[in-house]
Amino acid sequence: MPQTLVILDRDGVINHDSDRYIKSVEEWEPIPGSIHAIARLSQAGYKVVVATNQSGLARGYFDEITLANIHSYMCSLVENASGNINAIFYCPHGPDEGCSCRKPLPGMLNQIEDELNLSVENAFFIGDTEKDIDVALAKHCLPVLVRTGKGAAVEKQLSQEKKARVVIVDDLASAVDFILT
Repeated sequence: MPQTLVILDRDGVINHDSDRYIKSVEEWEPIPGSIHAIARLSQAGYKVVVATNQSGLARGYFDEITLANIHSYMCSLVENASGNINAIFYCPHGPDEGCSCRKPLPGMLNQIEDELNLSVENAFFIGDTEKDIDVALAKHCLPVLVRTGKGAAVEKQLSQEKKARVVIVDDLASAVDFILT
């Protein structure tokens, strides 16, 4: 049976990223086409899960309530487009905290498997960083790099060996076109 799970990074894939972090609902701005793309996946029967590093929590830029409000807003936009995000997983730790959940480590994907009781193997993993590609490959997911966010710069730096193992598309809408055809 084909895999029906799609894992999405958040910043740079669903919404515009910022080097200053997304610290409020007002700063969270969807990339054009991304909300409808998620709805299309959902309508096609895919489980859609978000896996996102959120070190702004550890850095004190925002709190858990603010992050929950941002995610609630994102989910409501998807629901208004007749779609659904099945779950959101995030790493709240800073890069030097030594956790196992911060991408490129597989902790969040292990959490997805445990909490949703399904394997991430062969799931599409759509991201805009090399960390996203690395965790996808480590867990035998199918990595898709979008050129939004940091993706265009990452594409230029990828080794030929990694490029051969990654689907590279312009944005989340293009990634969904690829998945659904």
